[in-house]
Amino acid sequence: MKPRDTLLALLVALLWGLNFLFIDLGLRDTLPLVFVALRFAAVAFPLVFFVPRPKVGWKVVAGIGLAMSAGQFGLLFTAMHLGLPAGLAPVALQAQMFFTIGLGALFLREFPTRKQVLGSILGIAGLVVVGFGRVASLPEGAALAGVLVPLLICIAAGFAWGVGNVISRSASGASGLGLVVHSALWVPLPMLGLSLLLDGPAAVGDALATLGPETWWGIAFTALVASLVGYSIWNTLLGKYPTAKVVPYTLLIPAIGMGSAALVLHEYPNALEITGAAVLVLGVAVGTLRFGTARPEAAPAPRERPENDAVAEHT
Repeated sequence: MKPRDTLLALLVALLWGLNFLFIDLGLRDTLPLVFVALRFAAVAFPLVFFVPRPKVGWKVVAGIGLAMSAGQFGLLFTAMHLGLPAGLAPVALQAQMFFTIGLGALFLREFPTRKQVLGSILGIAGLVVVGFGRVASLPEGAALAGVLVPLLICIAAGFAWGVGNVISRSASGASGLGLVVHSALWVPLPMLGLSLLLDGPAAVGDALATLGPETWWGIAFTALVASLVGYSIWNTLLGKYPTAKVVPYTLLIPAIGMGSAALVLHEYPNALEITGAAVLVLGVAVGTLRFGTARPEAAPAPRERPENDAVAEHT
């Protein structure tokens, strides 16, 4: 990659790593599902009136919106609301790669390579170690469910992301930005409806009536910077270079997320959590990176939209 494009890829990884700080910020004075609804309303409007609708069926657009956006972020924001540290959230979300591989084999007959199987085993082992680290950090007398439930909910968010990745394979050749903007339309009303059901009308009304600056900063960064700016850069890079040259930069996100949470929020992971995170990232690296002798770079040919493209755009 050209030096300028390398810097742009690093910038996107930085923005997506810092994104978890702003999620944490936005959750301080509003409900998690209300926050999700507001974030994707900001992604959709007013751009939906200017960005052409992607040339795919509405079921594909709806599936991406409901699984990759509503499902993933509804679960992620809930996990963080229940106490999952902002530094560990991007680590647990990396489980999406293993779910994507498994679902791709089951529904698309895209069977994993030996390298991907090995990477998945390492990644799952890393998640188990992170789980033990969470248990080790449990204060005396505290309930075990208090630390494991948020972690499991975040892993479920990775599953929703994987489902969205598989659905997005039906949108090959469609405008990436168009998919992001138009799929966002399927998020606000379901999330508000679910929040009304789970939190109650009084709580939702109070949350909407008392939105503070922390929530607005969280919405501004997660919607405008992480989703729209970050994805626009990322899609440009994927259009210029092979996916294998671009996607590995996402491996920096867990490290940036953990480091920024330690610096800003003073969330310091214990030794087991750091070890598990390192093993999980190693598993993702083994499953995604190409090893061997480098070959001269050829001009990119027209390509289908692989699942890793969609993986990046909704971080």
